[in-house]
Amino acid sequence: MLVNVHKLKFVVLLLMAVVLVGQGKAQVWTLQQCVDTAQVYNKSLAIGRNNVEIGKQRQKEARANFLPKIDVNAGYKYYTDLPYQLMPMSVFGGADGEFRETQFGVPHNINTTLQFALPLYNPQINGAVETTKIASESKDLQYKKAEEEVYFEIANLYFNAQILGNQMVFIDSNLINSKRLLATIKLLREQLLAKGTDVDKVLLQHEQLAVQRQSVNSKYEQVLNALKFVMGVSVDQTIEVEQGIEYRDKSEYAHQSTIDIQLAKTQQRLLFSERSTLKNSRLPSVSLFGTYGFTGFGYDQQPNEFLTFYPIGFVGLQIDYPLFNGTITKRKIAQKDLELTNSALQLDLLTRQNHMQIENVLLQRSVAQHAVEINTSQIQLAQSVYEQTVFQQSEGVATITDILLADNALREAQQNYLTAIIDYLKADLELKKLTGNILNK
Repeated sequence: MLVNVHKLKFVVLLLMAVVLVGQGKAQVWTLQQCVDTAQVYNKSLAIGRNNVEIGKQRQKEARANFLPKIDVNAGYKYYTDLPYQLMPMSVFGGADGEFRETQFGVPHNINTTLQFALPLYNPQINGAVETTKIASESKDLQYKKAEEEVYFEIANLYFNAQILGNQMVFIDSNLINSKRLLATIKLLREQLLAKGTDVDKVLLQHEQLAVQRQSVNSKYEQVLNALKFVMGVSVDQTIEVEQGIEYRDKSEYAHQSTIDIQLAKTQQRLLFSERSTLKNSRLPSVSLFGTYGFTGFGYDQQPNEFLTFYPIGFVGLQIDYPLFNGTITKRKIAQKDLELTNSALQLDLLTRQNHMQIENVLLQRSVAQHAVEINTSQIQLAQSVYEQTVFQQSEGVATITDILLADNALREAQQNYLTAIIDYLKADLELKKLTGNILNK
């Protein structure tokens, strides 16, 4: 997905260009279009991609330790006082135990060397390469987890916007019914067939619906602004969500390992790698090294001025073998053993918790789906009762109170239907997450 992000960006930009052609009309965005846009513009995902790249660079950094290291050193010294050495007098035929101080060398000293070192075997470097590889895999999983969280947040906002949009459709329908009823009651009032209080009751209900319509519309705009923020687009951009809600999905989700469980397994592998590195740190390391350069000696006094350079070079092997470090390594290994025990317990806990949550959310989805089916029929029944009550009122059989009660029952059925829909959508979204299918289209 990281490789195709530029291609995805082009597709999204093309989509947005098509949107702008619509003469300022609000473009209806599908849920997948919102998610694809967030892949390009969401700042959290951009940070996640950078973190993935950081992990790859750290892995390359660890591997680079196998390459030879080359250094160039140069230095110049001018001795204002040449260093003294004590010469034994016995060298010149004197008595043993007697010494004479003397100065060696010349005041000007120049050193230029080229040094290289190449690790032939180093268990610490081997362990670091394996550890950074696993850490890089962990960064990939963390990015996928960030993708899941963004998808989950966008889906929740999208579903809420759909519910609020459908709620406004119901309110608009109720406003039409209320307006018709208000006109009828006013006409009956003029014919002295209805009381003034009847008109007031219907007018009050109509005004309450109008206020509710404004409140729901405000919430709808707020949810859309939050959706645009998560998508990473400007809040000034005009978008709409699909009104049709697909709440029933009979397909079963294949149970895949969730990101949290994969992260726990990766963390366990990382601990194993760190413990192995600690154990291998007791092994010797071998490296090849060499030096080549020149040493210059100079004298600037008469009558023997000179500046002469002499070559110097050597190669060799260096073996480092740790014999005893105060049981520090032993204590660190013991700590890793405990961390591995905790990691195994955590993984088992996550697995059991995942199974339990799947069972619970399946029950919730089943109940919500059944509630949607029941409330769908209840809306039809409440609508029929309302229409019959209005007709009975025109025939003088029912009262305004009966109509208002029927209208309240209709609105309650509508609200119950929307509540059941959102319960189903949330349960289905949670089930996708728990089964590792949330990113599957």
